[in-house]
Amino acid sequence: MKVFVGTSGWSYEHWEGVFYPAGLPARDRLSYYARLFATVEINASFYRLPRERTFLDWKDRTPGGFIMAVKANRYITHVRRLRDPEEPLARFFRAARCLGEKLGPALFQLPPSLAFDGPLLKEFCRSLAVYGHRCALEVRHQSWLCEEAYGVLAAHGVALCAADTAGRYPYAEVLTADFAYVRLHGAESLYRSCYTDEELAAWAGKIRSWDRDAYVYFDNDFGGHAPWNAAFLRGLLTP
Repeated sequence: MKVFVGTSGWSYEHWEGVFYPAGLPARDRLSYYARLFATVEINASFYRLPRERTFLDWKDRTPGGFIMAVKANRYITHVRRLRDPEEPLARFFRAARCLGEKLGPALFQLPPSLAFDGPLLKEFCRSLAVYGHRCALEVRHQSWLCEEAYGVLAAHGVALCAADTAGRYPYAEVLTADFAYVRLHGAESLYRSCYTDEELAAWAGKIRSWDRDAYVYFDNDFGGHAPWNAAFLRGLLTP
């Protein structure tokens, strides 16, 4: 059982003077971050797929053993809406695999308007299976929280992301793979609220009880809460 705890993204201007030292050049943020954490979730790739040389640069600027989960481009999830994913998936993995041994799970976040479709999910999971890579699905429509969806994900080893979104989107803790994927967007206010010590202790207990590899990323970046919450949770999970 390995637990990786970090943040979703690292290059935030409003973290300067809160997490990053004042005056730290933007290019040095990743190297600074990677001295304190062993993993990060690349969030920018959702909006625009970085070039292969960018992934190579990130690989070179992080130490051995560092893990980078990558959020899949929204063209796959929000434009194609999981349909005919072969070409964009090939493009995505071709670029992301430039991270080499530092490449962690791929996260696919669905739009709130996309309802559960069994045949569509099966075809998408078959397309993912070609790459033999750990993948997680973050759903945002209530219809996905059903036994049929869980069964399809489990059959293909795709993790259902446990996403805490302050009640805005559906939430479930259902283990469908040999690893767990958690995104903590804020318990009280989406992206903005700081988790309390008690809330983080509860998360630590859940993660231990799952008894499998876990990837946990804080997305409550407002006010620099994410890195401090991540550091606290990591401390609770460190033997």
